[in-house]
Formats: sequence, structure tokens, C-alpha cells
Amino acid sequence: MEAMTAATHHHPATTTRTTPAAVRATDTVTETTVQKATRYVLAGLRLALGWVFLWAFLDKLFGLGRATPAANAWIDGGSPTKGFLGKAVSGPFEGFYHSIAGAAWADWLFMIGLAGIGIALIAGVGIRIAAAAGSLLLVLMWTAVLPPENNPFMDDHLIYAGILAVLALTAAGNTLGLGTYWNRLPIVQKLPWLK
Repeated sequence: MEAMTAATHHHPATTTRTTPAAVRATDTVTETTVQKATRYVLAGLRLALGWVFLWAFLDKLFGLGRATPAANAWIDGGSPTKGFLGKAVSGPFEGFYHSIAGAAWADWLFMIGLAGIGIALIAGVGIRIAAAAGSLLLVLMWTAVLPPENNPFMDDHLIYAGILAVLALTAAGNTLGLGTYWNRLPIVQKLPWLK
């Protein structure tokens, strides 16, 4: 296996530095077992976290009885933000969250965010945007109950936000997702932040 450092080729007249890919473009890079396992673990985390967001959307939309009773379904006139933001928040931002609880714009932003983040993560497309939006949403949810119930500052919202950052940095949408195809689109190649 070639070393993954720059190779120096000596020529009588000049010395040039080239990368291993430029040395032999026809060589294939062999993936190690650990690299392959890592790709699949990250893909699994991406799918799992995508399902967390998508399930929250579906439960609030249809009132599936997990966190949202059928009587409070958004499709039947309930508010996805009124219950939690109106009653369960505490800490330094309590007044702010109470003031937006049940507002139509907050309901729409919250639901569009949950659906968009969930679909993007499950499909493996737009991971950078989904990670940024998801991290923002998770940090906002973390600030709604401060301090957390079981720890002075850390809870699952911050852990999920960290996982989203890792997914965005590792092209996790390419394994068990449509990321490879998405990244070939001309618009995505032109605007890499859409990856």
C-alpha cells in the first residue's frame, strides 16, 4: 500500500511534488475493515437520528399517542408547540418560550424543521443543512429546560447536536443513503454547502 504522503519525483532538470492520486490515477484505494465499519456505524446513526426527527413530526402531526395525544394532533387543530413551551419549560428563557407557545409561525417552523431534518437525514441528502438546522433546533430545545433534570448542564439534546456535526463532517449520507448521487448534482457541486 502506498504511503499517503506526497511523493517527490526527481528529474534531472526539475523536482516536482505530486500527491499519490496524481502519481497513479488508476490505482484504487482499498478500504480497511475499520473504515468500512465506521462508514456503516455513521450511516446507522444518521438513520436513527433521522427517525427521531421524523417520528416527532409524525407524532405531532397525527397525534399518534406517544408524546402527542390524538386530541392534540396538529392536523386536527392542535398546536405542536403550545403544550411543551406553554407548560414544561423552565429556567432563564422561560418567559421567551411562554411568549411563543402556540404561535402559528412557531408551529410551522417547528414542524417544517422536524420533517425537513428527518427526511434529509434518512435520505442522506443535504446533510450539512440538516445538521446545522437540527443542531440549532436541539440547542434551542436544550435551553427550554435549564438546568437539565439529571445533570448540571449536559443532556441528550447536546449529544445529538454533536452527532449531527460528526455526520456533516464525514459525508455520512453516502453510505445507505443518496448522498453520492446528491453530491453529483450540478447545483450541489456549484454550492458545496448544500452537501
